[in-house]
Amino acid sequence: MTIKHLAMEELEAGLDHIRQSPKDEGVLEMIVRRPSIDERELLHEGDLDTAVGLVGDNWQARGSKSTPDGSAHPEAQLTLMNSRAADLVAQSLDRWALAGDQLYVDFDLSEENIPPGTRLAIGTAVVEVTAKPHTGCQKFVARFGKDAMKFVNSPVGKQLHLRGINTKVIQPGTIRIGDTITKL
Repeated sequence: MTIKHLAMEELEAGLDHIRQSPKDEGVLEMIVRRPSIDERELLHEGDLDTAVGLVGDNWQARGSKSTPDGSAHPEAQLTLMNSRAADLVAQSLDRWALAGDQLYVDFDLSEENIPPGTRLAIGTAVVEVTAKPHTGCQKFVARFGKDAMKFVNSPVGKQLHLRGINTKVIQPGTIRIGDTITKL
């Protein structure tokens, strides 16, 4: 199946639907573990751990270009993306995981709704929103197009956190597809 990258006007037409995401209680729709670079495993259930994030994910081993020693960034342990935004840029459920995030949620991730420091309960785990921006990379452009990158990084895109948010695990626990995500 050939995917045509959406133009800015087509992406902006999806904003109203994204803005209708639940604000206090949403749903975990996809869990993606990244065992190594460019590999994705869709999970029905996963464990969140305060030391390693999503158990079996390569977050810790991959490290970060934004830390002085190249170690994993503690403020970017687990990324969440709004499933409506993922669906818009990816254009099909089977392409969501290409965005590179671990959790896809039908939930309002905007700055106004969940500023840094906000805690979110998912399954039996709790994560905390961090201030580290999540802006995407060249892989995002290759997979979804230049307009998609401009869209998620536009002033509105940044305010709504269309590229997603960074979090860290505060309370370990088990998460499952269909679990409620609740603002604490």
